[in-house]
Amino acid sequence: MYKLFIRPFLFLFDPEKIHYVTFSLIRFLCKIPFVPKIFRGLYQIEDKRLERTLFGITFKNPVGLAAGFDKNAVLYNELSNFGFGFIEIGTVTPIGQEGNPKKRLFRLKDDEGIINRMGFNNDGLEIVIEQLKKNKGTLIIGGNIGKNTQTSSENYTRDYEVCFKGLHPYVDYFVLNVSCPNVGSHAKLNDKAYLLELISAIQKLNNQETIQKPILLKIAPDLNNNQLDEIIELVAETKIDGVIASNTSTTRNNLKASVGVIKEIGNGGLSGQPIKEQSTKVIQYLASHSNKAFPIIGVGGIHSAEDALEKIEAGADLVQVYTGFIYEGPGLIKQINKALLNKY
Repeated sequence: MYKLFIRPFLFLFDPEKIHYVTFSLIRFLCKIPFVPKIFRGLYQIEDKRLERTLFGITFKNPVGLAAGFDKNAVLYNELSNFGFGFIEIGTVTPIGQEGNPKKRLFRLKDDEGIINRMGFNNDGLEIVIEQLKKNKGTLIIGGNIGKNTQTSSENYTRDYEVCFKGLHPYVDYFVLNVSCPNVGSHAKLNDKAYLLELISAIQKLNNQETIQKPILLKIAPDLNNNQLDEIIELVAETKIDGVIASNTSTTRNNLKASVGVIKEIGNGGLSGQPIKEQSTKVIQYLASHSNKAFPIIGVGGIHSAEDALEKIEAGADLVQVYTGFIYEGPGLIKQINKALLNKY
């Protein structure tokens, strides 16, 4: 039904505008007393065999929603009705910011992909905290944190620290987003020496808390083998809790969209089916070359149960969807969980 009727209608409109219209519609529907129960009946699978325990957290199933969808933590309670095992909010920055100029979100329909250059647009830490105070406690929430675009390089770490301290009481795990291609001056964030400094600073804050929260690093799919070796060394050296592989890509390889269309769209991170193999290769490399020394959350191009199983077989412990959720609809989560029960 979604792909036949709902998606064609949604795809008639500007992707960023319809994103927020859809949010309003889901919020409205979930206020009708019986509707959340209907959604849960349609999309949720409750089965102990789907549970996964990683870095001290038990996830009711291994399928999550990636950061970027519910940036400001306004819809996570409603989205929990669609069968997710966890939802990652953000990227959150200390101060709210508009992000890059519009138009900045583009569909590649023939490729089942999206190009975005949103630029960490979000309402800011304080507003997100107020939203997270409404958490009904039915779902694991991850907090994806980053720096403000205008922050000078000597203050990058401070931005992450501010977000970490503010969100700590309200999220179950943290993700250091150092790999988004849509923010200014992000080259330093990919430097190993700086990552050591950043991770150490956040771990120091974490150790001061009564309850420590897991900290993960989100990496790009465009890293070469030498850079991936550095990530493996970094994890071993810092004892960070895990890696999310991967973020969006700056590559434009083997697309069905014409060169003219891609040129007209311009810069941005590519997600969806076009980066599926790229992401899976990164997962496979990290898992095999580290002897599976740390947990990996696999994301990038998951549009079917088979895509998710491929990520898991490559070495992912959990998976996340974003573009696949937009193209395939909420039934995708149930399909993946059913396939996992059948496979394992």
